Amino acid sequence: MGLTAATGLTATIRTRDGWGVSHAVVTVTDARGAQVLRAEADAEGAVRDGTPLQPGAYTVVVTAVGYAPAAVSAIVTASGRAEVGTVTLARQGGAQLPPPGTWTIDPAHSRVAAVARHLGISSVHGRFTDFSGTIEIDPVRVARSRVTAVVRAASLDTGNRTRDAHLRSADFLDVDRHPEIVFRSTVLTPAGPDRWTLRGDLSLHGVVRPVDLDLVHLGTGPDLWGGTRVAFRATAELRREDFAMHYNQVVQAGIAAIGTTLRVELDVQAVRGEPPAVPGAA
Repeated sequence: MGLTAATGLTATIRTRDGWGVSHAVVTVTDARGAQVLRAEADAEGAVRDGTPLQPGAYTVVVTAVGYAPAAVSAIVTASGRAEVGTVTLARQGGAQLPPPGTWTIDPAHSRVAAVARHLGISSVHGRFTDFSGTIEIDPVRVARSRVTAVVRAASLDTGNRTRDAHLRSADFLDVDRHPEIVFRSTVLTPAGPDRWTLRGDLSLHGVVRPVDLDLVHLGTGPDLWGGTRVAFRATAELRREDFAMHYNQVVQAGIAAIGTTLRVELDVQAVRGEPPAVPGAA
């Protein structure tokens, strides 16, 4: 949706992974610290308040339950309008991670995906539909927390049967000889208020190499089935050549048909103990 107003304040409130923060509260104060405007974001994280503002410098403070407050500066022009843009909120206490113990990845509410460049101008998106894993949060030293994940290589789905068959062949994943893709973490280090670097060994196509995942803790809380859940988002870039996948075709002007790097995108929910049998897709 477009955010424009003749006067007043416009802003968009987002989490680090791009979700709108519904009902975040935006407070605007002038140079003397006096509050001149207070507005609430809608369900999509959008703020649009038409209250005219006097020209000058202001401070915009954004708060929301479960998130660390954020403050940005804004300049109001003679038009009486302040366009703040996007304000990103970090989870409150995100660096604390979930409570210690063993958490099991819930495949029904998780996604393992990869993106590759195609012809240098677009992207091909794929996902693996069969995977499992556990997360063990160490009660004493967080750095010793462990993640183990196993992906069945043959479960790759890019939405095209011919392409999927080729990707499963010896030119790429060679699923008959290497049926599983396995990640075992080795160390977890903080990288920001709610970000971590998860280093581990990735076994892919018969090759084992160290890989760093950029990990964001999205929060922990109760679910609809009486359990406790944690959510993470993680990304990494892999070079196909590092895992002995050299196949490619060169089209005009020396452009490769398939990019040399893969972007891995993980959206993970994990539950204490075993995930419950969840009816439907709620």
